[in-house]
Amino acid sequence: MLRCMIVDDEPLAQEVLVNYALRIGELEVVKKCSSAVEAFQWLHKEKVDLIFLDIQMPQIDGLSFLKSLSNPPAIILTTAFPKYAVEGYDLDVADYLLKPVSFERFMKSVNKVIQKRKQPEQGELKSRNEYIFLKVDARLVKVNYTDIIYIEGMKDYLKIFTGPRPLVVHQTMKKIEESLPGDQFIRIHKSYIVSLRSVISISGNMVSIGEKEIPIGAIYKEQLIKTVFKLNN
Repeated sequence: MLRCMIVDDEPLAQEVLVNYALRIGELEVVKKCSSAVEAFQWLHKEKVDLIFLDIQMPQIDGLSFLKSLSNPPAIILTTAFPKYAVEGYDLDVADYLLKPVSFERFMKSVNKVIQKRKQPEQGELKSRNEYIFLKVDARLVKVNYTDIIYIEGMKDYLKIFTGPRPLVVHQTMKKIEESLPGDQFIRIHKSYIVSLRSVISISGNMVSIGEKEIPIGAIYKEQLIKTVFKLNN
């Protein structure tokens, strides 16, 4: 059973989602909130598995509320404005429902969350994927793992090197590291993640990738060596 919360300032929208939830046996609506402030206060005392979150709300909008959560549950955004879809993707939401929401579309979103909970461990799942979608400017760009040579971090921006001209992405090193399959990529420095297939040599505290020499951070060197030996055995 998924414990879910509905956060929406429109009573009618709340009731539609409650009625839909009642038709799905694996959902239990444990809280309805009319504002992000109310939801935030309730989450300090209780836990939920899923939040249906409206974007356009007074005081604090849904996206700002989501960004304030340190360890959010699964999120399904609900809104009448499709322009927020790409930003929602950046925040790793489960799905995006446009109002008025049909039951069929509601059920499809909930099934995504249910199936994700039944999937293998994240690391095993990543190994089967072949690509990642990255937000470049205002576009979502599909990038194959095999095309990524290395990644360089610059505060909240990344340079994804797939050729002569890198893709510049507004994302942190931590988030991209969590999104990449661990059997194909490894972080070797606070500012660098490399594709293992692109490594030509390791010498001292440097990794050679083509003509590029990348430094190995002291805290990452042991894990790099372990990974290399594991691949050879």
